[in-house]
Amino acid sequence: MAGVRLISGVSACDDVNMPTPGTPLPAALIPDCTKPDAHRTAYKSAKTNDAIFVCIARQGSRWKVELDAFASSGPTIPEQAVAVLQSAIEVLVSDGTVTQANIAPDYISIWAIKSEQKAREIAAAFHAAVHGLRQLYIAVPAPRS
Repeated sequence: MAGVRLISGVSACDDVNMPTPGTPLPAALIPDCTKPDAHRTAYKSAKTNDAIFVCIARQGSRWKVELDAFASSGPTIPEQAVAVLQSAIEVLVSDGTVTQANIAPDYISIWAIKSEQKAREIAAAFHAAVHGLRQLYIAVPAPRS
């Protein structure tokens, strides 16, 4: 992906380009937006590229994952997809991988993850799931009642 510089395995958020719609980021390219300027830059890039925003950020000794569909002009995540993602989050909370999470049709926040590597893994998995489920919803919309 052009525009992303990897320095010792860490994403440099100041040059990040979010993927185009339908293209999730791999774990190694999830931007580290611990610094507010890095977050603003990555979010602006997502909006410019009409992509779902995803990042990780250090909070104390732990990590947070954030996904935001508002950055893209596509539809929000359908209710059925939110239910699938909610189930995955419940497993992560139940097994102690994360302590808390918020999920809505347009935003996901997961935090108190022990390591950067695990945060990247979770961020990439949820980013891929959101893209896949959203693409499925676009191709096969739910019947209107």
